[in-house]
Amino acid sequence: MAGDQALIQMGMFEFANLQNLSIVKRNIIANFAGSGWTALLALLLIPIYLKLLGIEAWAVIGLYTSLQSLALLLDLGLSATLNREMARLSLQPAKAQEMRDLVRTFELIYWGFAAAIGAIVFAAAPLIANRWLHGNQLTAETITGAIRLMGLAIVFNWPFALYSGGLLGLQRQVLLSGLNFGISTFRGLGAVLILWQLSRTLHAFFLWQVVSSVLQICFAAWFLQHSLPTTKQPARFHLEYLQSRWRFAAGMSGFTVMYVVLMQMDKIILSRLLNLETFGYYVLSSAVAASLFVLITPLFSAVFPRFTQLVALEEQEGLKEIYHHSCQLMSVVILPVSIVIAFFSKQILFLWTGNATTVEHTHLILSVLIIGTALNGLMHLPYALQLAHGWTRLAFNLNLVMVLVLAPSIILMVLRYGPIGAAIVWVIFNFGLVLVGVQLMHHRLLRGEQWRWYVEDVGLPLAVSLGTALLCLLMAPTTSARVSLLTFLAATSLFVIGSTFLATPVTRSALFSYLRSRTSQPFRVS
Repeated sequence: MAGDQALIQMGMFEFANLQNLSIVKRNIIANFAGSGWTALLALLLIPIYLKLLGIEAWAVIGLYTSLQSLALLLDLGLSATLNREMARLSLQPAKAQEMRDLVRTFELIYWGFAAAIGAIVFAAAPLIANRWLHGNQLTAETITGAIRLMGLAIVFNWPFALYSGGLLGLQRQVLLSGLNFGISTFRGLGAVLILWQLSRTLHAFFLWQVVSSVLQICFAAWFLQHSLPTTKQPARFHLEYLQSRWRFAAGMSGFTVMYVVLMQMDKIILSRLLNLETFGYYVLSSAVAASLFVLITPLFSAVFPRFTQLVALEEQEGLKEIYHHSCQLMSVVILPVSIVIAFFSKQILFLWTGNATTVEHTHLILSVLIIGTALNGLMHLPYALQLAHGWTRLAFNLNLVMVLVLAPSIILMVLRYGPIGAAIVWVIFNFGLVLVGVQLMHHRLLRGEQWRWYVEDVGLPLAVSLGTALLCLLMAPTTSARVSLLTFLAATSLFVIGSTFLATPVTRSALFSYLRSRTSQPFRVS
């Protein structure tokens, strides 16, 4: 007990000497750089995929993304648990062997589930192709073969979540971001090259996904093993390590199931109700809206280990401060971008695709979906605070209620209003989550801080973003010239983002501090 207390005190000493949250800032920058490039590259390549493969093939690729997400249903909370345990155990050098054994235990379980997922997808491929999807241009045989290749790609891609969780918990975000940068470039540009020069088929596309996934998982596993502290004994499987952490893992598993169902239910239902062409347009809108997570996830990944350490050290004041600062930063990062996309979706899609038919079928859906995604993003850091405390029940219960109501709501709205109905449901439910979820969480954690969250962390940047975007909307040009539209949208984005950045206390203070530090540096003659 005394030894553990000494280690905790040592960790507190090292933690207190971090200047200006340098680790968190470095991780945020690294995460944004890696994820930002991944998202930008994906968005740039989507119009090329549409041109080379067609809208129906793109719908099948969208199904692949949904199947990857549904595979997380078998995660059992292991990736999030490993993230949290690596962050907690890293404060205690005596736990080096336990860290390695924990990784090996989770790793073996995870690969077993990966093989099971691949087998299920392979076996279900004919049923999905013949009974679920409705294609006009693609044959059932083509879709069946593509889905079977999806299953193989998922086998090698799915365990990446576990290795990422370990690297994030060890705060190796820079390394992980570099890996994501390299693999996403290899995956995306390689796929385009193969489709362009070798074979414009879904089979060629998914074969390349398999190759890329194998390469990615090999690098991720190697990096995690070499990021762990060295030990004299090799890593071993210990079932008791899983048993001792089952409560948190079970809570995370339950939440993950609910969250994945919430995020993918609309696409699963619409793939059954709509033909592949219409579903492809919805998938296209959803892909653009989901790109907002490139701004959300890096901030969550950088802050969550910090929350966990502060909770372990019982530093309530430090936790309160970084919680509000990070929530304000989240608002500044996602609200201006989402509002600009919602207000100017038609112009953005026209610049992006150059296809009037695609724009007509997608712009309204995108405007609605991006609003719901932004609301969902605002809840990520309150959720990180709950995870840091090991409290998963609230998120599970809220999402369970939403899942029970969401499916019939989507079906009714889609049958009545078409794909836009599913997007409206997404906004309504996330708006309810913001209103109810934050109140319930702050009744137990950081009590009384919800009003500062609503007013200062979210309300102020939201008001500024809306006001400046509305002003720009009134001055929007009527021309369809792409150069003029690009100039206007670039100026609008800079104005809305810059105004929100300057109006929000934490980002304004950071900017002024940076300027003061630069102007106070002595002049040097080289």
